[in-house]
Amino acid sequence: MDHDDTRPRPRCLVTGATGYIGGRLVPELLDAGYRVRCLARSPGRLRDHPWIDRAEVVGGDVTDPGSVARALDGVDVAYYLVHGMGSGKDFEETDRRAARIFAEQARIAGVRRIVYLSGLTPAGVPESELSPHLRSRAEVAHILLDSGVPATILRAAVVIGSGSASFEMLRYLTERLPVMVTPSWVHTRIQPVAVRDVLRALVGSASMPSDVSRAFDLGGPDILTYRQMMHRYAAIAGLPRRIILPVPVLTPRLSSHWVGLVTPVPASLARPLTESLRHEVVCHENDIARYLAGPPAAPIGFDDAVRLALQRVREAKVTTRWSSASVPGAPSDPLPTDPDWAGGSLYSDHRELEVDASPEALWRVVEGIGGENGWYSFPLAWAVRGRLDRLVGGVGLRRGRRDAARLRVGDSLDFWRVEEIEPGRLLRLRAEMRLPGLAWLEMSVERGENGRTRYRQRALFHPHGLLGHAYWWSVSPFHAVVFGGMARNIARTAASSAAHRPEHATVP
Repeated sequence: MDHDDTRPRPRCLVTGATGYIGGRLVPELLDAGYRVRCLARSPGRLRDHPWIDRAEVVGGDVTDPGSVARALDGVDVAYYLVHGMGSGKDFEETDRRAARIFAEQARIAGVRRIVYLSGLTPAGVPESELSPHLRSRAEVAHILLDSGVPATILRAAVVIGSGSASFEMLRYLTERLPVMVTPSWVHTRIQPVAVRDVLRALVGSASMPSDVSRAFDLGGPDILTYRQMMHRYAAIAGLPRRIILPVPVLTPRLSSHWVGLVTPVPASLARPLTESLRHEVVCHENDIARYLAGPPAAPIGFDDAVRLALQRVREAKVTTRWSSASVPGAPSDPLPTDPDWAGGSLYSDHRELEVDASPEALWRVVEGIGGENGWYSFPLAWAVRGRLDRLVGGVGLRRGRRDAARLRVGDSLDFWRVEEIEPGRLLRLRAEMRLPGLAWLEMSVERGENGRTRYRQRALFHPHGLLGHAYWWSVSPFHAVVFGGMARNIARTAASSAAHRPEHATVP
């Protein structure tokens, strides 16, 4: 972006910076020369992002007019990247109220432009007949366009990129099921778009002429059915051709549970995605390039988008994932660290061991826990607990890890979320499984007074009501096997790895 060095650079506000698109947009805006402010309900979750030192972060919520007003003060371009998809029956009303607050505060603050990433709606279908997800997206777009602030509405269908929910759904369905009985929507025509093209349009929208206020469709050069997308994914990934048998009886509700059982995407998120595929989602127009600064760039085709995404996955360079955003309804209360905490009962299970390894070797095991490495104890029990969580609408164990070796605050880790990490010393996880209470798992590494490495482990549970107390006492007999085995196996793995690997003086 060209700008006069004697004038302050335009400031952009990014809401949803902890999410999949927002977390990728911030560095793109910074590299384009913009100043960036992020509005986040939990600012600490952005602490470990590589761009954090270049951006400003403020705490707040889009449903709170005061925090929105403070965040928009001095802002030129406001990115609205939040939505209540899968957050419960009232998500449409929540979306509506939040959009109205944002639109009003943006007008009062004198914001020059609002940019909103919406969903592509089918041609000729009344909004009343759309899925609740698409209908809410369309309503939010209307609210922002009527705000009195010039607005750019970008409407995208299936976004293909490493870590996107749509890509993960396509990837796991194709890889795990060589023969599959599928819903009839696999014959629906779709115009997927690469995440790189979405980001380019988002950044370019910041410099649109002030007299432009409208919606733009975003799509790649390919129009495919979901069945064709699965076949092409299989070919690119080097898999045998898949046998796909569509049947009409699998409704969006039933197929969302089917997706939830096969892929890491939970049914609560899969349902709005599958409902959006009931109708054809193809671009009605494609003229956004006329309004973007710089030379026009050819959109990335589906095959190339899949290759780029798979390369990122294989190289462990997935910067954000669909699970980067908080799970709707999941607990967000921080661990009560005050020893005089008055919040009620707090059950705990403590384990402590000396380890025949250096703190560095032990920390590598701790930071690498979960995902493909598992949880170091009673795999069947963890698998059953994950499956039970999926059956009641939870996230289960299939979310895995963003990076095979490194964690950062805010990362999802199977059915946990990284609440705190102090490299080389402490990892604290907060449970996002369905529980009658709040739960944490804390692992710490230290060197004892005798010079030996010590491993400390705490599982904590704050019950909600009688059911919460009953839950704790019903599972406590298994703690010796699950948590005791975990501590012993982590110590054993660290000692074994230390015996085969030279140690370094610093923590990697």
